[in-house]
Amino acid sequence: MPGLSVDWRIGGLPLHSPAPSGDSKLRTLSWNNHTEPASINGWILPDEPYEEEMESLKKDGLDGPSTDGKSDRPTVSRKVSGPTMPAFMTSAPGKVIVYGEHAVVYGKAALAAAISLRSYLLVTALSKSQRTVSLRFPDIGLEHTWQIDELPWATFSHPSKKKYYYDLVTKLDPDLVEAMQPYLSVISPKASEKDKKIHQSAASAFLYLFLSLGSKSFPGCIYTLRSAIPIGAGLGSSASISVCLSSAILLQLRTLSGPHPDQPREEAELQIERINRWAFVGEMCLHGNPSGVDNTVSTGGKAVVFKRNNYSKPPTVTPLRKFPELPLLLVNTRQSRSTATEVAKVATLKKSQPVVIELILEAIDKVTESAHELIGSPTFDEKDQASVQTLGELMKLNHGLLAALGVSHPKLERISELVDAAKAGWTKLTGAGGGGSAITLLKSDTSASALHDLESKLESEGFEKYETTLGGDGVGVLWPAILKNGSNGEEGEGVEIDQELFLNADGRAGVEELVGVGVGAYEKREGWKFWSNASGPHVNSEGLQSPISG
Repeated sequence: MPGLSVDWRIGGLPLHSPAPSGDSKLRTLSWNNHTEPASINGWILPDEPYEEEMESLKKDGLDGPSTDGKSDRPTVSRKVSGPTMPAFMTSAPGKVIVYGEHAVVYGKAALAAAISLRSYLLVTALSKSQRTVSLRFPDIGLEHTWQIDELPWATFSHPSKKKYYYDLVTKLDPDLVEAMQPYLSVISPKASEKDKKIHQSAASAFLYLFLSLGSKSFPGCIYTLRSAIPIGAGLGSSASISVCLSSAILLQLRTLSGPHPDQPREEAELQIERINRWAFVGEMCLHGNPSGVDNTVSTGGKAVVFKRNNYSKPPTVTPLRKFPELPLLLVNTRQSRSTATEVAKVATLKKSQPVVIELILEAIDKVTESAHELIGSPTFDEKDQASVQTLGELMKLNHGLLAALGVSHPKLERISELVDAAKAGWTKLTGAGGGGSAITLLKSDTSASALHDLESKLESEGFEKYETTLGGDGVGVLWPAILKNGSNGEEGEGVEIDQELFLNADGRAGVEELVGVGVGAYEKREGWKFWSNASGPHVNSEGLQSPISG
């Protein structure tokens, strides 16, 4: 069959054109006389056409062929289909609340920032004859496979229920949730009730996104997830996973463009918003009524100021693109805690001491506002020790005010004592408190030996420590799953990340060494790309209303 060559573009990037009737061959690119499977910015696309996508592009005002004939971008040509698409990876960070926890419940502002602890998702395509989709989440002991053709597509594809990638979903559809139950109830039948609940909850987030966005003709795949983010420590681990799943499925649907250095601002923002919308749907599956701050930070990276005056309306989220990357010591107390219990504790105290507690909440709000103003100032310099010291002092003040609300814990106070004794930085609890984690903004003049001694003392007392970075990149993509400077390859060689390598990586350190995006002790890895690093996606500091609600 003669190849059909059409050059469709979004923001200068080539997309597919709808296949002629009966033609579902894999699109290919002709680039410098070299034929490769069809891609966006070098990303290979699956071969199943989605005609409804072109209708949706019209809604966005982004359809239409390029007619100038001057671009050196590759054109799309239909050739004989290859066997499968290549393996690829997505990655998303965890988060910490830097300022404002608990006050945010009462309409005050909170500042949350990405951390360099991340989740990594490897997507491996199967041959066309393998009509299965599998989840492999070894860190929580989850492994399950579904037959694609047996999933409840009829319910999810019904005209009254069907959703598309551009839709805004603010609540879960009870009928769709019910339709998934038979496919969730069979997961991990021999696991403990606690583990079974975790496994089925994680699987529900994937399945709702997969069935909402995909179709019965979706190719067979294995989704393998590894995470360096501690679970249940208030660090946004579930949001990180939701962002990985959302971005991966949207990439498979070829509804994302970029990222690349010269990507226009509006286009990059659109991709981030699209990923964030569906990550929020995953968070609703996991948490019921999430605030949306975790997935927003995990998608966009850097930091945001988050405020919600009216719970019947979406929150206001102001991205802080100037937020600096700062060295952070994160310490997990390993003390279990309940967010609901700590929030209720403050509510009870506010009821009995309304004037005093309101003053404390207002003081916390002033701390957050001061940090926001400092970071947004034209004269702010992250290399200026005085500026960093001010941020640290504000963290310390915030911790004292939270302790006055009764949400600290002896273990959190002990961490603060050890850091103060070492004169290593400024410490505060992060999240709900009552246990969980503490964060320390490290002083730039802290010696390696002093830091080592501090970490040794923390570990000897049963704490779990992580050297990380505050304010880093958001969602990232590695397509194909090849790292040119991976640890298992010699300089200049590419290391293909396959199932065996990924599953056999030894713990958090092993995963970071194998596929880490490049933070802390690791240099930036060639191959990983981020929309938050493109020249365009810098949102003005006047604020951006989050595309989420709930």
